Amino acid sequence: MRPGYHQSESCSFPDEVEEKTLTEVVEELCMVSDEPTGSGERRFHIQSHPSRKVVIEAVEALRSVLFPGYFGRSELNSEGIRYHIGSTLDQVLHTLREQVQRGLCFVCEEDPDQCPTCDSRALEITREFLVRLPAVRRLLATDVQAAYEGDPAATSPDETIFCYPGVRAITDYRLAHELYRLDVPLLPRIITEHAHSITGIDIHPGATIGESFFIDHGTGVVIGETCIIGKGVRIYQGVTLGARSFPLDEQGKPIKGIERHPIVEDDVIIYSGATILGRAVIGRESVIGGNVWLTRSVPPFSHITQAATRQEGFENGAGI
Repeated sequence: MRPGYHQSESCSFPDEVEEKTLTEVVEELCMVSDEPTGSGERRFHIQSHPSRKVVIEAVEALRSVLFPGYFGRSELNSEGIRYHIGSTLDQVLHTLREQVQRGLCFVCEEDPDQCPTCDSRALEITREFLVRLPAVRRLLATDVQAAYEGDPAATSPDETIFCYPGVRAITDYRLAHELYRLDVPLLPRIITEHAHSITGIDIHPGATIGESFFIDHGTGVVIGETCIIGKGVRIYQGVTLGARSFPLDEQGKPIKGIERHPIVEDDVIIYSGATILGRAVIGRESVIGGNVWLTRSVPPFSHITQAATRQEGFENGAGI
């Protein structure tokens, strides 16, 4: 203990906790209760949940397929690429199928040991997901080019693939989005939240994002579930495309699945720190300045600055 440091009584455990044996603590923790752990009794005891580690490993394997030679094996000739992609996808088919099945069983009402539906659906979903990979790769090629063209500091498209957190976050988002479209539970959020943790960019897998999307710098970017983003959009660090409010049902709980996030049309630029909330529509080729707070739609070709929104506040009697 450091000199002069005294532990206060408030930091000590209550007497009744100190008197419990380790066995009693274990039994108490194993009890299924109404506490917000998120685990029902059946799932808690016998259901295998998706493995975050295995899902992320599958994503890393897919990145080596989408960008062969950049990730995974770096020395690949024309024949080597075919072998690498084929063997990697075969491995992903098996590992991802199991994780998809676990996700389906997690929300299934049937006993996992007596439900063949989840297994057959998992295989069908995983195959369909792999079929969509060429389209995902074509989209990512436009994102990489947008990053190269949109940042004068980028020396080559290769640099953006290797180094840019925005490209990494968009790659993981595009994979997660396809799983989301296929109604796979849990896995899409596992993927995008992992990307969030390593890049600082939070993209919900339910968002719809067009081609040639570029996030510059990226730290602190938030893109909500029901966002729709058009082609050629560029955003900077600290941008929030969020919800303005959360309507409640008769039990006072947030209503899920409603359209509550912005629509950003083609070729819009949103500078750092801007916050756009609600189902505002940002018209095509508009420019939203840094630190702007916006809760209304703006027409195409608009230029919205912090000074303009402040003046609008005065005119409406809102002050600043």
